[in-house]
Amino acid sequence: MKAQKRLSDGVPAGKNGRKVSLQEAWNDPTGKLKDAIYDLENGQLLFKTAVALENLPRNYSTHAAGIVLSDQPLVETLPVQVGNDGYLMTQVEKGPVEALGLLKIDILGLTNLKILAQTIALAQDHEDLSTDFDIKKISLQDQETLALFARGETTGIFQFESTGMRNVLQRLKVDDFNLIVAATSLYRPGPSQHIDTFIKRRLGQEPVPSIDPVVDQVLAETYGILVYQEQVMRVAAAYAGFTLAQADYLRSAMSKKKVDQMAEAKTAFITGAVQKGHDQQAAEKLFAYIDEFANYGFNKSHAVAYSQLSYQLAYLKAHYPLAFYTALLNAYQGGASKAQAYLAEAKKMGVSILPPDVNRSQAQWSLQDGALIMGLGQISGLQTAFVKTLLEIRGDGHFDALPAFIKALPEKYRDLKFLTPLVYAGALDHFGYNRAELLENLPDLIMAASFGDLVLSETKIKKVPDLSLIERLQSEKEALGFNLSGHPTEAYQADFDAKLVVPMADLQENQQVKVLGLVKGVKAIKTKKGDAMAFATVTDMTGSVDVTVFPQTYARIQGWLKPGQLVRVSGKTETRQGLAVVANSIDHLDAQPQAVVQADQDKAHPVHDQRGGMTNPVSQNQLPTGTWFLRLDEDHDQEEIKAQLWSVMKKNPGLNPVVLYWPATKVKKALAPSYNLAGLDQLKKPLDQLLTAKNVVFRQKD
Repeated sequence: MKAQKRLSDGVPAGKNGRKVSLQEAWNDPTGKLKDAIYDLENGQLLFKTAVALENLPRNYSTHAAGIVLSDQPLVETLPVQVGNDGYLMTQVEKGPVEALGLLKIDILGLTNLKILAQTIALAQDHEDLSTDFDIKKISLQDQETLALFARGETTGIFQFESTGMRNVLQRLKVDDFNLIVAATSLYRPGPSQHIDTFIKRRLGQEPVPSIDPVVDQVLAETYGILVYQEQVMRVAAAYAGFTLAQADYLRSAMSKKKVDQMAEAKTAFITGAVQKGHDQQAAEKLFAYIDEFANYGFNKSHAVAYSQLSYQLAYLKAHYPLAFYTALLNAYQGGASKAQAYLAEAKKMGVSILPPDVNRSQAQWSLQDGALIMGLGQISGLQTAFVKTLLEIRGDGHFDALPAFIKALPEKYRDLKFLTPLVYAGALDHFGYNRAELLENLPDLIMAASFGDLVLSETKIKKVPDLSLIERLQSEKEALGFNLSGHPTEAYQADFDAKLVVPMADLQENQQVKVLGLVKGVKAIKTKKGDAMAFATVTDMTGSVDVTVFPQTYARIQGWLKPGQLVRVSGKTETRQGLAVVANSIDHLDAQPQAVVQADQDKAHPVHDQRGGMTNPVSQNQLPTGTWFLRLDEDHDQEEIKAQLWSVMKKNPGLNPVVLYWPATKVKKALAPSYNLAGLDQLKKPLDQLLTAKNVVFRQKD
């Protein structure tokens, strides 16, 4: 490993993104690479082999949007192969493709265009947006939109949603579309080194230096800083007398980082500048600046096009937030961390957000009565077919009560694997039962529904205390990817608004921060010295973060640092296996009181409560002798017959498991142990009389 490190250290990093070749590293005055090679056995062979392999492709990949056009079959011009997606792919890169005379263009299919179109459609259907609205005709100086950029409220806005970019927008005090374009171009590797200078000059905190009157005029809009490739073209034309064709040649050499073309362009630039009366040394200095810019130059036409799309999204966000967030959340299905950040910002903007509901939700996020409602399709673990069937059954109506909902479902969907996620997601909350009650009673309701309305109507709902706050939040997060029914930290929104604490979604590496959240879990360990320390997971309404609590701090708080405690953590962020906060101090806060449903005294099992007249009490020493298989064909899958079957089952409890089978739908259901029945001698005759012998099988144990 040490030898490998010496070899890698022997190749210095190039300036401004340029690569240093092995030969250049070999000739470096420090001699690091030479020394590392000479100290290795077979080092010379290794270096010779490396030089031969240099610049060869390590692997092939597919360009995200590159399309090659030809008026003849491509195989007559270059080699092709089948890519992973089944499409033909060239076996050479873009340079050779263009050198062979083929046209290569990039066609971008952006999700943001879909968000834009859906937002407009939703705003026209649910808000006051005119049907003849044309997004291309909006003012680029709309004050509400520019103010949104200036506040850095650009979550969900193409190219502007990172924490770093939002910070730049706030510092830049955006009040003009051109500043948005400049931010797009500057916030990327290379030109980002000029962001601080750009902002200081923009705010008048630093003078704009003069290079040359001609150059100054070209760079006035960017405060004396080269930002766009088009500026280089204008400088080359005005300062060195380049024709438009020559200027475009220079631009092409820059954008494609063609060193030989840049060298030719330099000679022509210096010559042209001197001919126009400029000092040669000044011309060389200016071209050196252009040459440095070539490593990161961005064309303004591209920046404006992207910024215009970003501006259009921001315009809709500022004026039609409900429609915007609906389209945005539907576009990022499965991206829980992003969705959580979007929802936190939406709430801050006053948007009403409701959890999924089997009576109101569609498959996706939807707009209803001025509120944003989560779709059933976003609940983890629910099959698309189940959601589609549920919505078809509901139609334009609704389910009056929980038993009616269970009864309406097809037999194959009366299953805990479908219904439990609905409980955890809060989609059954409106029926009036807490989530623990729903989980407790669903098995009985599912079983009762198999026997028809009469049995279902007789089934009692048992009252039990609700889940603990931590259980509810954790299970909800597993179902949705985030917490939607509320979070204890929302009681401290004023602290977030005043920036006294940092939302966890906005945390960055190497910051001194204060965070406020709910302790989800604590793992205590011993250090090598035997001191106790801990790792805690803390969540807020935007996300979660791991907190490292070293022994000195942990000793003071060990007694109360428990799951369910609200805390304020001060510390420094760092990246280990992920972003974490190393705590300097932790203070506990008062949580909002949790409403706890008291247990009802009636805790009798709904079926055994109805089996009061059991004729054959079961001895605990007995063992099951077999399994009952009861077949409900079309003739016997009738309400009256199933009610009679239920009556027989109530009178004959036992130890033998029961399996129901519906041949029409091929659905098989094993009933819970609480519905086990008596044995063959006691039950065969009454069951045969009710269902016929062909539909009753008792499979005895070996």
